[in-house]
Amino acid sequence: MFHKIALAIAFSPRMEALIAESKRLKDLYQAELVLIHIGEKTEDRVKILNSILEKNGFDIEKVKIRWEEGKPAKKILHVCEEEKVDLLVAGALKSESLLNYYIGTIARKIIRNSKCSVLTLIEPLEKPTPFEKVVINGTEQEQTPFVIENGLEWCKLDGAKQVFVVNEIKMYGLKMATAAEGNEEEIASARRKLVADEVEYVNNILKTLDKGDLKVNVKITCGKWAIELAKFAEDVNADLLVVGDEGKLGFMDRLFPHDLEEILNNLPCNLLILKK
Repeated sequence: MFHKIALAIAFSPRMEALIAESKRLKDLYQAELVLIHIGEKTEDRVKILNSILEKNGFDIEKVKIRWEEGKPAKKILHVCEEEKVDLLVAGALKSESLLNYYIGTIARKIIRNSKCSVLTLIEPLEKPTPFEKVVINGTEQEQTPFVIENGLEWCKLDGAKQVFVVNEIKMYGLKMATAAEGNEEEIASARRKLVADEVEYVNNILKTLDKGDLKVNVKITCGKWAIELAKFAEDVNADLLVVGDEGKLGFMDRLFPHDLEEILNNLPCNLLILKK
């Protein structure tokens, strides 16, 4: 699934934890790892980085480090393309309230324009653990079968213990408003059918996939899918939320809120954005 993983590093207090998390993923996928730093290369920084790498079991001679200078987002994207990276790992920022996490300006540019998948970690650990509870977006979209398939592949490899695929009833309010013209039994029947249709959509995808030993729970929500998906991930205390890419955004998309932006504004947990 991922053959080459990149980590964008800054010399911050969380650098060691991010390197440890990337090492776990490198070993999990038996992938190559590329470290990218946008900034001046100094003797002190090299010593600090080498010390952290040795501490985490790296053979320094075999670690590829790209020291670059320039605009961070542009340079990181350039290196990822040049190195043919499949997955870019980055850290999220903690808001002043210390309760919420969000994606900074540079990371947003990377997510919008990256051709590879992006994993954003909200609380990287110096002693990383697998993602045991995973929520996968199952909302009916063009990329959904791809997202579910690759989300499950991640879960199997990482040994997830709980997996949820969450789908949304489209235009629920409008459909129920129409059904409200009938009696209570007809309204209840209409609601059951709406739920059954969305469950069937997900199950039709799942039955074509190898789920291994995973127990996959299908959940149905109603409302704006991104908001409900993030809320569900928060409610079940998920370790990882898996979604697809909305594609390259145009000028109008940047003026008005779009679905993925709802999640980026307030991360409920670690976020994996899968790109084909």
